[in-house]
Amino acid sequence: MTNDGFPQRIVCLTEEPTEVLYALGEEGRIVGISGFTVRPPRARQEKPRISAFTSAKLDAILALQPDLAIGFSDMQADIAQALIKAGIEVWISNHRSVPQILAYIRRLGAMVGAADKAEAYAATLQARLDAVAAAAARLPRRPKVYFEEWDEPSISAIRWVSELIGIAGGDDIFPERARAPLGRDRILADRDEVIRAAPDLIIGSWCGKKFRPEQLAARPGWDAIPAVRDGELHEIKSPFILQPGPAALTDGLDTLHRLITAWAARHAAGHPA
Repeated sequence: MTNDGFPQRIVCLTEEPTEVLYALGEEGRIVGISGFTVRPPRARQEKPRISAFTSAKLDAILALQPDLAIGFSDMQADIAQALIKAGIEVWISNHRSVPQILAYIRRLGAMVGAADKAEAYAATLQARLDAVAAAAARLPRRPKVYFEEWDEPSISAIRWVSELIGIAGGDDIFPERARAPLGRDRILADRDEVIRAAPDLIIGSWCGKKFRPEQLAARPGWDAIPAVRDGELHEIKSPFILQPGPAALTDGLDTLHRLITAWAARHAAGHPA
């Protein structure tokens, strides 16, 4: 790649910048990726893995001589500080809503000289969101949805997930928690709140480990929850929904809409599962 005045050697500390740069045809700028990267699959074969989420191989990163490192949120503050002290330019984004994810794609595209491609890509994703929202508006019923991001302690949906639930045709039972800026503000100190909210659909995405619906159903008093009673306990793999990037707006949204549409069809027909 010729030096075009934009970053030439980028280290991606989370998956979403990798996915975006590949989607824009700018993957040649990437020299290192997060070990949690699964999208696109070829990235794991083509790029060295140099970080987890809250830790990184500093020596390995410096050996790659990056001119930009891209990360996400306060959770990577220590990595960012170490790289900055080593003289590396760092961009830590903090996009937490659907509109902010689209804006992130546009900003990242502009940073590598691909603003037009990024704008077109964001427009394609927005069109997909609009199509799903239009289909959801035709559903006969909207389920109340509890989305659990972690089990011990129970943590409810982050903001973009809550918004995607709404776009897909459901209603998050804890929308006020979803808007909280930090993960600790989404911890359920009292799980009986879920019992009282009586969700129709429960979706688990336990951030890197397998969702165990039988464990969730066995929680004291949870047998009274409509979703537990009706067997409406489902999993979405965390790479599809818990990364604030294209995956959430495509596979994540599609899976949410499929689950919600199936629930609406069963209950409209009068025979819940």
